[in-house]
Amino acid sequence: MDRYQEAIASSKVIADDAAVADAVKKILEKAPENMTPEVLKFLFSSIDLTTLSTEDSVRSVARFTERVNDFDNDYPQYKNVAAICVYSNFADVVSTHLEVEGVDVAVVAAGFPSSQTFQAVKVADVALACEAGANEVDIVLNLGLFLDEDYEELCDELIELKHTAKHAKLKVILETGALKTAENIKKASILSMYSEADFIKTSTGKIYQGASLEAAYVMCECIKEYFAISGRKVGFKAAGGIRTPEEAVAYYTIVKEVLGEEWLNHDLFRIGASSLANSLLSALEGKEVKYF
Repeated sequence: MDRYQEAIASSKVIADDAAVADAVKKILEKAPENMTPEVLKFLFSSIDLTTLSTEDSVRSVARFTERVNDFDNDYPQYKNVAAICVYSNFADVVSTHLEVEGVDVAVVAAGFPSSQTFQAVKVADVALACEAGANEVDIVLNLGLFLDEDYEELCDELIELKHTAKHAKLKVILETGALKTAENIKKASILSMYSEADFIKTSTGKIYQGASLEAAYVMCECIKEYFAISGRKVGFKAAGGIRTPEEAVAYYTIVKEVLGEEWLNHDLFRIGASSLANSLLSALEGKEVKYF
């Protein structure tokens, strides 16, 4: 048994689907108390504002970035989004046009969204994106290797990509809609964290079902256990289909109840979204806002 199999075997995180569903249901009873302006403001500032369209271009991504720049002047009462997330080939466009402080340059890379390409291509993609200004890189767990239980090769690939990213945050997307079961989500979370992931993320939002509260709960429990063992804090990112303030608050509640207040900061909690930003602004302003 290698160290990855040992880590999975020794984990005490509950991975029974029914038990997970019950735990989530109980936690969500506390969600209404988190539906406050302060929480909505925090959630807005936790967004990785995302454009991942086939129609993206240098001009469209530049305009997208300029809109984030303008936000500081148009809505000075709110903190800006946490990051702008684009395809890796647009990292230089964002980094060139981004003028505001505190907003990171995030990219999806390494064969996103399927993770199906040569490892050398993945490494080159991550390296080029970071060289062009990306300080956060979202990659997809190789599900083929995972399902074949080829954990050593899977983890070697993740570790190489983290070393390639260097100081940039590496967010590993588990694609929980494909993993389906709490047991698989637990295993994928553990493998990613033991492979130096800075964040674990639910979904791409491209192929399979997006984020689910049950997946978030299992992932957060794994993060909690890993921190107790290693002393290293790994972040959590929910992505894929989160569009309303109520949905965002539900994920906030899961993180708050499982991981605690110390995870409620932009270094450890993110939401990947596009339309959510306008929904949160609308809720805060008390009228429909279509800013982004």
